[in-house]
Amino acid sequence: MSTPLPVQFLSRATPPHIFTLIVLTGLGALSMNIFLPSLPAMTTYFETDYRVMQLSVSLYLAVNAVLQVVIGPISDRFGRRPVLIGGLILFLLATIGCLLARSIEVFLFFRMMQAVVVVGLVLGRAVVRDMYDEAQAASQIGYVTMGMAVVPMIGPAIGGVLDETLGWQANFWMLLALGVLVLTLIWLDLGETAQAQSASFAEQFREYPELLTARRFWGYCLSAGFASGAFFAYLGGAPYVGSEVFGLSATEVGLYFGAPALGYFFGNGISGRYSMRYGINTMVLWGCVVSAVGLTLSLLFFLAGLKTALVFFGFMTFVGLGNGMVLPNATSGMLSVRPHLAGTASGLGGAIMLGGGATLSAGAGALLTRGDGAYPLILIMLTTSILAVIAILYVIRREAQVTG
Repeated sequence: MSTPLPVQFLSRATPPHIFTLIVLTGLGALSMNIFLPSLPAMTTYFETDYRVMQLSVSLYLAVNAVLQVVIGPISDRFGRRPVLIGGLILFLLATIGCLLARSIEVFLFFRMMQAVVVVGLVLGRAVVRDMYDEAQAASQIGYVTMGMAVVPMIGPAIGGVLDETLGWQANFWMLLALGVLVLTLIWLDLGETAQAQSASFAEQFREYPELLTARRFWGYCLSAGFASGAFFAYLGGAPYVGSEVFGLSATEVGLYFGAPALGYFFGNGISGRYSMRYGINTMVLWGCVVSAVGLTLSLLFFLAGLKTALVFFGFMTFVGLGNGMVLPNATSGMLSVRPHLAGTASGLGGAIMLGGGATLSAGAGALLTRGDGAYPLILIMLTTSILAVIAILYVIRREAQVTG
């Protein structure tokens, strides 16, 4: 369907402006990665080991995954607007907790609580699907996440500078201030887009088998999960590779770290422009192939002896480019299997992606050692990218059998 009402900025009587959705999803991306260049300094501050400090990434992703399963059905039942406002308030309280933490255990608790900001990602996608049909939704999600890509591109760079000038806490003060601004924007601009439902939670959960037995849903989930898994492994391992393997400063790690986001920006631009022309399956396939090719080239360069930060981070732009093509289209596919369960599908699909991401992030942090260099991280990312190609080829084959 098309947009039910003309969008009017800062009006709660109409669907939200695209700028609001970009800012909403961008806050979640910033919360995930702005402090990553600070991990070595935070390890020293909390007098712990890097592998423990890295749990601030993997545990955050794990809680994200669990919350997405809950957020989707709640928003389908009660609407997008109240769930978003409540989630952002909890995020602000959790950020204050991170700032006040004096032990690693307390910090990790509030860091996990910060994961509630995932309401922005889950419901930002669901709002788009509420407003548009499948092909239009893929295009609009591409534009929304193209804007969102700017945040992780500059976030680590800003975080590195803040860490070196004001200390790691400055990153969380920035998140607190931006969270207040986003909450205000949501309150003023985001009108309800979900259709009112009288179904109880029990009735909603009885519809789960209809969603969970759809092979198309699982195909899109797995292709998106494996493709994004490469990036989540990067989140867990790249700070260590940058600081310990290549000897970069926090500021330099932040600058290099944004390489995948640069590719992600252009990948989402490609999705926004071409998804309606070529279809979501073609876009997902080519995105998966681009990621796999980039990581294969990175491995070959390293095997040839070109083990530099520029080579390592440079080829990560291919991962971002591929993800920018895969995620908007695979997400639109997931949400379109059962449109009346768009919030549930968004949450469940996101949970699958982030659950795998948390595992890969923790695995990358645990496997990296100074002696092995960047090889474990490159191999993990390459393996997941190849699995993403296999997943979408299965979807394409199944659809050809059904329509053939």
